[in-house]
Amino acid sequence: MEIIHATGVEGARQARGLAVVIDVLRSFTVSAYALAGGAQECRLVTTTDEARALAAAIPGAVICAEEEGLPVQGIAISNSPTQIHEMDLKGRILVQRSSAGTPVAASVRAGVDILAASLVVARATVQVCLLRRPATLTLIASADYPEDHACAHYMEAMIHGETPDIEGLLQPLKKSERYARLKSGAWPGFPPTDLELALDPDRFGFAMPVTRAAGYLTLTMADLARTNV
Repeated sequence: MEIIHATGVEGARQARGLAVVIDVLRSFTVSAYALAGGAQECRLVTTTDEARALAAAIPGAVICAEEEGLPVQGIAISNSPTQIHEMDLKGRILVQRSSAGTPVAASVRAGVDILAASLVVARATVQVCLLRRPATLTLIASADYPEDHACAHYMEAMIHGETPDIEGLLQPLKKSERYARLKSGAWPGFPPTDLELALDPDRFGFAMPVTRAAGYLTLTMADLARTNV
């Protein structure tokens, strides 16, 4: 299996084979906690206006959005796994808009299969990649952030049968000023507990395939214990 590392929208546009779009802080961590909490599916859009319109058309939908990492006025949930973890989402649809994960996933060209990933579903995502055995696997860091690159290298090591040192891989993040600010609670809409929830590797035993629909992407749960992926 050829493994390609890519970053951002441009990397997504060039993706080949099977594409894994990684957003650890926080979009696809939010998706994982939503699905684990019983959400029917997540619908991904690229703008806040699209998120509002789509949510308004779905009875009982929950909207989750941020712009440049900051809360959006009038939208209660700001891309926070802590908030999602505390909600009752059973049977509901989560509409998501983020600054990195959702537009990057939308940039993968038609004909390329997509999995959304984060650390909490990394091992399960690797299992799906190994089951599918694509000739080429493109691991896409949604943003040029150390946690997304760490997740990509963590997954690559597991694909090669290695035992990766996730703590070592996360050190560039944990030594950064950005991490210190996030941990302090000084970032609006980003409670420090989001870090704890997002940096818990392999918490869930499911992967998150993404399919295209009219005007949005649909992200669902592929439970490896019960589903042929």
